[in-house]
Amino acid sequence: MGYFADANEVDKYIGGVFRAAAEHPESGPKFRSAGINLRVLYTDPDVEMWVLMREPAMEVTTGPSDETADITLMMRSDTGDKYWRGEYNLAVGLAKGEVKAKGPVNKILKLVPLTKPLFPMYRDLVADKDAAQA
Repeated sequence: MGYFADANEVDKYIGGVFRAAAEHPESGPKFRSAGINLRVLYTDPDVEMWVLMREPAMEVTTGPSDETADITLMMRSDTGDKYWRGEYNLAVGLAKGEVKAKGPVNKILKLVPLTKPLFPMYRDLVADKDAAQA
């Protein structure tokens, strides 16, 4: 079994860090100004997550959307967890085929450095879950 028990946990933790990113003083304005509709298809458990990076507010939702994705990433939910912990290199994952992408990948790779300040926030979000599993 993977790290996440169900789709709700993927939304709570990974969706939660994206929601926190919108409020982050350094990353938030840069994410919002990116103007990118990111669709992430997670598996094990399966979740379709949308991150709409636009002004005036970034939006994070799960489930199908009428939006058009600029970029679609496909990966295991556990890969997303490792990424947000700072333990997974997205560029290497794309090169190895562990993460699949549709759309201009260079756009998403430009956003990757903005996520680094969020790694401690993610680790804080999952700290209680980690302690319960230990």
